[in-house]
Amino acid sequence: MTDRVLVVAAHADDETLGCGGTIARHARQGDSIDVVFVADGVTGRGDTVLTDRHAAALKACSILGTNAPVFFDFPDQKLDTLSFLQVVQAIEPVIERVQPTVIYTHHGGDLNLDHRIVHQAVMTALRPMPSSSYKAIYAFEVASSTEWASSAIGEAFRPDHFVGIETTLELKIEALHAYSREMRDFPHSRSYEALRALAILRGASVGLPAAEGFITLRSLLR
Repeated sequence: MTDRVLVVAAHADDETLGCGGTIARHARQGDSIDVVFVADGVTGRGDTVLTDRHAAALKACSILGTNAPVFFDFPDQKLDTLSFLQVVQAIEPVIERVQPTVIYTHHGGDLNLDHRIVHQAVMTALRPMPSSSYKAIYAFEVASSTEWASSAIGEAFRPDHFVGIETTLELKIEALHAYSREMRDFPHSRSYEALRALAILRGASVGLPAAEGFITLRSLLR
């Protein structure tokens, strides 16, 4: 049985950083994957080249094997200036259309405020209902946000669900090259070398050559 996967990310590149290898694995298994980008990812730093960010996201998603992504283009690093209901109501129609069985989104304790708001909005939009289609919701980690947070923000990221990405790690790295403008030089945690190391670390912690780690937010056995 194939899954209908929905990835809800605050910014274009979060999906690849957080679960690019897992997305590619879903695609290889024949699953349908939809991706939503909530914020535009550029206005918060004075960068107005939105078309470049869209093009990078389209290329990365194509490499990973997803359907064409959806862009809400809410202002970057300003989701807290919007009505929370506005963010939730933007996500809800996508859930209704996709009827996902598996959802991936941000960790609720990230340093980045946009990430935290998206996490809360996704969990609100996916509040348990008898007609809900999903069987699992997972939170991913985003290098240079998740590990930079303090205990004052929320609980640390402690993964309890691991997906082996030994055969899809190179696709993740290839997709990250589409976001070369967002990448940094080693030893920054958002460098190619550090992300390879993270995949090896997550894998080694559960006896795999490479993996991505997730927190189970909700799991249902129907």
